[in-house]
Amino acid sequence: MNLTESQKNSLLTWVQEGRSLAEVQRLLREEFKISMTYMDVRFLIDDLNVPLVDRADEKDNADEANKAAEDAEAELVDDGAGVVVDVDTVMRPGALASGSVKFTDGKSLGWQLTASGQLGLVPDEYDSDYRPPPEDLEDFQVKLQEVLKKKGL
Repeated sequence: MNLTESQKNSLLTWVQEGRSLAEVQRLLREEFKISMTYMDVRFLIDDLNVPLVDRADEKDNADEANKAAEDAEAELVDDGAGVVVDVDTVMRPGALASGSVKFTDGKSLGWQLTASGQLGLVPDEYDSDYRPPPEDLEDFQVKLQEVLKKKGL
């Protein structure tokens, strides 16, 4: 298919705007009275070395990047005041949310929140008698609430 320079420029503009192949096919028919099959439009775009731009993918990638940044911020809450709360990316079986917490004395425990709303600390298998300081438990609960609110739970 031989296109004029203005037709090629229009085609290039449509593709760069993120128009789908079906839309380009329709526009060729409506604007220039050129009837082509979907596959012919695809071959034409390839022949002209026009890179396809998928705006939906760009939007999805931007959304994923923003979500990943928010998740990274939400997963680790450490305001320098001792207790550090971390959220698992893959939740423990049977848990609505789970993660780990590091207390001011340097000891860490796992935690989990069940679907019924029960919060529990998961003891370390080597130190099952450990009990965190009461003030750390209070700080943990406050920080956990913040993290879960940011995650929408």
